Amino acid sequence: MPTTYLEAIREGLSEEMDRDPNVFLVGEDIGVYGGAFKVTAGLLDRFGARRVVDTPISEAAIVGAATGASLMGLRPVVEIQFADFISCAYDQIVNFAAKCRYRWSAGVPIVIRAPSGGGIHGGPFHSQNPETAFTHTPGLKVVAPATAYDAKGLIKSAIRDNDPVLFFEHKALYRRIKEDLPAEDYTVPIGKAAVVRAGADLSIITYGAMVYVALEAADALQQEGISVEIVDLRTLLPLDEETVLASVRKTSKALLLHEDTLTGGLGGELAARISEKVFEYLDGPIVRVAAPDTPVPYSPPLEAAFLPNAVHVAERARWLARY
Repeated sequence: MPTTYLEAIREGLSEEMDRDPNVFLVGEDIGVYGGAFKVTAGLLDRFGARRVVDTPISEAAIVGAATGASLMGLRPVVEIQFADFISCAYDQIVNFAAKCRYRWSAGVPIVIRAPSGGGIHGGPFHSQNPETAFTHTPGLKVVAPATAYDAKGLIKSAIRDNDPVLFFEHKALYRRIKEDLPAEDYTVPIGKAAVVRAGADLSIITYGAMVYVALEAADALQQEGISVEIVDLRTLLPLDEETVLASVRKTSKALLLHEDTLTGGLGGELAARISEKVFEYLDGPIVRVAAPDTPVPYSPPLEAAFLPNAVHVAERARWLARY
């Protein structure tokens, strides 16, 4: 039976809790209620209140307590109810969890799950993509899976990692994406991108829900004789620079796509690395497609206009292919 993106994360959590008694979950409404999106539904009954811990509404306290627990040998998995609220824990994440290995060689094996992204009409406080606020922080790892397979494999890798991992899971994918998953145990390596579609004329570098926007655009462009290669980053920190550069060397054109707003988004960092390291392979300018520099609108028509879509991506890709 196909497994949804949401169920894949739950399976990964459950399997790791079975495998390692030091793994426990902590967050707001994750126990009795099963989480705001029901990702942790049923885990309280299975593992008990000592391993599925409901907390007060204080993201800073949750992450601080998880950091302390990790230093005592446990492996906490934190749920931030909406990724937007991760800003309340910024100090704990960047000045404590991320710095402990540098400060006294102490690993902080915590995972911070953050449901992110738009497309659910959540408005400006429940729809943001704050990942690049953390890709600038040494000591962190940042992942953003697009598929159910990757969501399960990466949550398991994140839990087994000995440093803090931010796990951005796109809310619009929770019940929309389904696939058959292996029955046996597996992981997806942190720091390794995937070429999800091979092509020859241009590369689209993307991640998260935008992988599906890129695939839709690529299908339309294929009908016009334009062959698009799509690289799903999967991990944003550390970046799999080798896979990105290899794709650009192959196609000689790069379109960088993310749902996050344009200014300061990951596309700028990718563009700099491509320009610095494979400039001589480029046959056209590096193109960025991203959300405009505004808060996410609440109105459904305005939100639809705000989010990058396949029509716009295809339009920019046609321009780049003709260049």
